[in-house]
Amino acid sequence: MLSSRWCQGPAGDRLGDRAAASGVGSGTGTGTGTGRLGRPSGPLIVGVTDFTSDAYRDLPGIARRGFALRRCWPQLDGAVGMWLWVMPSARRCGSVSVWTGRRALAEFVRLPEHVAIMNEYRRRGTIRSVILEYESLDAARLRRDAEAWLMSDDHRRAVRETPRRMT
Repeated sequence: MLSSRWCQGPAGDRLGDRAAASGVGSGTGTGTGTGRLGRPSGPLIVGVTDFTSDAYRDLPGIARRGFALRRCWPQLDGAVGMWLWVMPSARRCGSVSVWTGRRALAEFVRLPEHVAIMNEYRRRGTIRSVILEYESLDAARLRRDAEAWLMSDDHRRAVRETPRRMT
């Protein structure tokens, strides 16, 4: 699996420079009130997406659009950080994105740029996603958990059985 560098969002600033710079963060406090790094306490929301393209020829366009969408990341309210990933030989790509809450993730999903990508490619493959919750930013753990979900046996078996179009 190839992945992009960590792309910090504006809410990542409030979690500390070390967490964003290294991609491996420290705790943010739990319970009620405000966490010790200035972020409202409560769970971080992690969205993991996995798109399996029907055709290899669609992967460059999907990647190009994903990186273009990533450019607006530093201005998205509630965005903590994200990685893009790709497995070209399996015709798969997606993202792991970290948010301060479900509302921030929902606002991103409704962005016109995101909607346009989904409309263009949704019928050209299979998409699946999961939302995970964490009490603190531990990017190494997030990444391990996301990769475990992405490589789950059921999905790997389904990908192997997906017919490939070479057009």
